[in-house]
Amino acid sequence: MSKYFIWTIGCQMNKAESLRIASYLDFLGYQVASSLREADLVVLNTCVVRQSAEDKVLGTLGLLKGLKREHPNLSILVTGCFVDSNIEGLKRRFPQVDFFFKPGAYPELTNWTQLQGIYSAFSTQHSALRWKSPSPCAFVPIIQGCNKFCSYCIVPYRRGREVSRPLEEVICEVKGLVKQGVREVTLLGQNVDSYGHDLPEHPDLADLLTELNNIDDLARIRFLTNHPRDMSRMLIEAMASLDKVCQHLELPIQSGDDDILKAMRRGYTVEQYRKLIHAIRYHIPQISLSTDIIVGFPGETEEQFEHTYSLLEEMRFDVVHVAAYSPRPGTIAGRKYEDNVPPEVKRKRLNKVEQLQANIAAELNSAYQGKTVEVLVEDEKKGKWYGRTRSDKLVFFENKDDCTGQLVKIRIEKTSPWALQGKLDIIAN
Repeated sequence: MSKYFIWTIGCQMNKAESLRIASYLDFLGYQVASSLREADLVVLNTCVVRQSAEDKVLGTLGLLKGLKREHPNLSILVTGCFVDSNIEGLKRRFPQVDFFFKPGAYPELTNWTQLQGIYSAFSTQHSALRWKSPSPCAFVPIIQGCNKFCSYCIVPYRRGREVSRPLEEVICEVKGLVKQGVREVTLLGQNVDSYGHDLPEHPDLADLLTELNNIDDLARIRFLTNHPRDMSRMLIEAMASLDKVCQHLELPIQSGDDDILKAMRRGYTVEQYRKLIHAIRYHIPQISLSTDIIVGFPGETEEQFEHTYSLLEEMRFDVVHVAAYSPRPGTIAGRKYEDNVPPEVKRKRLNKVEQLQANIAAELNSAYQGKTVEVLVEDEKKGKWYGRTRSDKLVFFENKDDCTGQLVKIRIEKTSPWALQGKLDIIAN
């Protein structure tokens, strides 16, 4: 029997799309291979948001070129943000690849399988990509693409303009996942706050959250990634009032300096962002907040970096994802700005932010010492069960029985900047 292997790098959207592709290949009769070398069909689901990610993609394509020479019948498919509009150019650069398809372009995949003779009548229907979640927590894409065109970001050029899935379609998918045993869903989009603006009746994310909140046996709802320009008061109030929506929000700031934000084309000021955070914390006092930071953006001075550092000290985020700027060919910044911050300066700034955040996270998490928290158990790792609180804190505990998918109460005995550890108190349900 033929085997497949899916190599995935990048964001949660890529992970969700890989699960759908895997479900489709399962339906066609493929089995999962344990490695690239054992597969008859390999799918690369790629990311090029940063140079390090693109380098990994190019390295894997090089490895597959050698495997293809050894096994000429190996089929290689590439999707994700590496695939741009110039498909013919990609074919010339990477002749070892049998098929390139845009991220989320499932009809293109089903058409390709038909041409390869592994088609069934069911495979052209959208229902062929209804999928099984291997976890009690599932990612559900609700909007594809982005209209923002931040100067550093390649995503709008690769995933296109915003296209929302119909509200009824999302509800139907979530109900199907819940029937499989899924307890928590995370709604995904490059800019999830824009959901619905392109649909006929213009539902928004608050409307979708309200509908999903009514689904029996669904315990939790999360959503990401958000954009500060589109985070509405209605959405904040929905988060505060809907009992299944988790008290966690990922809201990228990217820089704490107004001039850098303007060069990034983010569309807001530091003060506007600050007021938004205060409004969120006012309505949802227990909220945990994550953000993204780019250090070393073209022209960033030491003073401008210190503005970012000071904002992080002030805001005290639970999690900060920090990356050093890397130019993306085809972006506005790649065309207009010189990458003039030396690599060693970028590394120094990145390390300084990481150290600050480790200290802040350690202090915030230490407040959980001795408290009992509710955890949705996701899986087991190295002899310990793990899951997350409603505020997205990662928790580990030991128990001899299978706890997968259960809501449990854990008494916290040890904390760190990155996780909590404790003992099982009770199983909630």
